[in-house]
Amino acid sequence: MRAPTLPPPPAPRRRKKRRRSLLLNFLGFAFGTFVLVFIAGSAGAGFLIWQASRDLPDYESLSKYEPPVMTRIHAHDGSLISEFARERRIFVPINNVPKLVIGAFLSAEDRRFYEHGGIDMQGVLRAVFAAVEAKIHGSNRRTQGASTITQQVAKNFLLTNERSIERKIKEAILAIRIEGAYSKDRILELYLNEIFLGMNSYGVGAAALTYFNKELKDLTIEEAAYLAALPKGPNNYHPFRQKAKATERRNWIIGQMAENGYITKEQAEEARKKPLVVNLRPNTVRIESAEFFAEEVRRTLLAKYGEDKLYGGGLSVRTTLDPQLQKLARTALVDGLVKFDRIKGWRGPVSHIDISGDWGVALGKISNPGDIDPWRLGVVLETQKKKAIVGFKPPRQQDSTLAKDREAVEVSLDDMKWAAKKANGKRITPKSTADILTPGDVVYVSPNDPNNVQGAWSLMQIPQIGGGLVAMDPYTGRVLAIAGGFSYDLSQFDRVTQAKRQPGSSFKPFVYASAIDNGYKPTSIVLDAPIEIDQGPGQDVWKPKNYETD
Repeated sequence: MRAPTLPPPPAPRRRKKRRRSLLLNFLGFAFGTFVLVFIAGSAGAGFLIWQASRDLPDYESLSKYEPPVMTRIHAHDGSLISEFARERRIFVPINNVPKLVIGAFLSAEDRRFYEHGGIDMQGVLRAVFAAVEAKIHGSNRRTQGASTITQQVAKNFLLTNERSIERKIKEAILAIRIEGAYSKDRILELYLNEIFLGMNSYGVGAAALTYFNKELKDLTIEEAAYLAALPKGPNNYHPFRQKAKATERRNWIIGQMAENGYITKEQAEEARKKPLVVNLRPNTVRIESAEFFAEEVRRTLLAKYGEDKLYGGGLSVRTTLDPQLQKLARTALVDGLVKFDRIKGWRGPVSHIDISGDWGVALGKISNPGDIDPWRLGVVLETQKKKAIVGFKPPRQQDSTLAKDREAVEVSLDDMKWAAKKANGKRITPKSTADILTPGDVVYVSPNDPNNVQGAWSLMQIPQIGGGLVAMDPYTGRVLAIAGGFSYDLSQFDRVTQAKRQPGSSFKPFVYASAIDNGYKPTSIVLDAPIEIDQGPGQDVWKPKNYETD
């Protein structure tokens, strides 16, 4: 009798065991691979961090931070004459920076500045998600970056702008160390005074003056927000060339300021409605006609203190300049040079242009000195018997484009007779303005009364002869005014301090002083007659003569 055979096990159960075994093997392999990759990645990251941290710059140098600050020159009454700087910067302590300005920059650059420890992981994730979202929606708008203000301080003060992983690691390490060594307010103070904001302006204090001709405390919400847009790239948000883009960025920052609680939603809505308007501060001498004086002060400071101190030492210099007397000195010199030059006669127009089209555009291409107000460069549009019509060169607007309006004045024949032509050394009396000018001639004109530009105007020409005038206090020797020439724009040569001149009668005080030392008195009588002096054996007799040899 055969033993009964057992039936084979069910096939599904064997397959389940096989699948479970394969799954466990795969999970074990994946986990092992992950562990190996994690260990290798950690080791690699650790090596990179170790490599980057070996030669880090000394962040303790930030405690000795002395930024280059511009030198300012003042008149005797305290009014500003000029500024000298490689980097236009006015250091503003953090306690003097308005909360509005701080709020604008934190909203734009690092809204969790007072919460993180140098690296903002939330900010990194937020920037990644924002970048992905912008990519999906095809938006080019720049959102808040991932670098904290502390990281930017580390980069701006201690590192280069090199784009590399090693530099970013160094930046992160330094940011953490800086946070441990300095207060948040100190870090923010360093940032706000060092950041480049365009137009050679470094720091918020100088930028407020450059863009709006205001102090920080006087900035409005929209103005503070615009300054906070500039760290992302001043050229990218230029107030004229990139006005639409700059306005968009400004408005985004205003919205962030409201979201972060620095302003109300109502204030934000009102500020966003306002156009982007700047009031650029002129980068020139502030007191009219004081260019030669300012340049002489600059040369003196350069010789005494050197370039570094002059252009970055933050000197505040009080001079002896009298602003009102300076204007009078310049006026007196110009009037004297013009009167003398007119004796020599008219030398003809500056240039000649075609006036059949838009003469303002053609005239705008001709350069002219900018420091000879109230003189205006113009073109003769029409010559009549008793007057000529002269159109002014259109002024340039803040965005460097020519103004569209065209302005013209009348110049009477009587106010240009000095320019009459000569024959045989005598002036021929002109019967019409056409005897002197031709339509298309480019000339200078000036109001007869500088305080009334609506009155009569005269034909002018830039004198060929130069001159100089200095006004001094005879009791103290203080220099009150210097006019070194007709126009500083035309020539920076100072005829007061740089010109060589004949001594003339200036030697006489030395002769008289020597005579007094030798016993002469003011009442001594000296025979005014030829004299002969024996110079000794073998020498000719000296017979001094007058300069004219008589």
